[in-house]
Amino acid sequence: MAKVQRLISIVLRLAAAAAAAAAAIIMVTSHETTSFFGLEMEAKYSYTPSFIFFVVAFAVACVYSLLVVLVRPGSTASRLVLMSDVIIGMVLTGAVAATGALSEVGKNGNTHAGWLPICVQVHEYCNRVMGALIAGFVALVVYFLIIMYSLHELAEPLCSCHY
Repeated sequence: MAKVQRLISIVLRLAAAAAAAAAAIIMVTSHETTSFFGLEMEAKYSYTPSFIFFVVAFAVACVYSLLVVLVRPGSTASRLVLMSDVIIGMVLTGAVAATGALSEVGKNGNTHAGWLPICVQVHEYCNRVMGALIAGFVALVVYFLIIMYSLHELAEPLCSCHY
């Protein structure tokens, strides 16, 4: 039974690492240059602090997920893994929320503030950002599953209903 639990944990962590890496890579490769009323406009992820935060958060989550696979169950380091998983999950939630809010403004603008939507001019850029958000949301869901599974593993020996 312990081998099955360990295998499930490894598969979940590898899936989280893959989704986090995909989100970071898609965001880093989002770039488009267009001409608007004779002016050249360039859209890059690195021009927006929340997109930079997104890339850093998901890159850290990817590396963390791969490193945690190497931690032996029952070791001293394994005791910190659940707490670290929760922290990574909160950071990823913040990154997805910040990027999602900013991409919403880019797509629809804000009439109250007088901000025009830019996705009409840089459609490919906006599509790539949306792809990064989707991959990021998948990674976030997998992290939620990891946390729930870790809590289940932690609470199972405490519960007498399985004996």
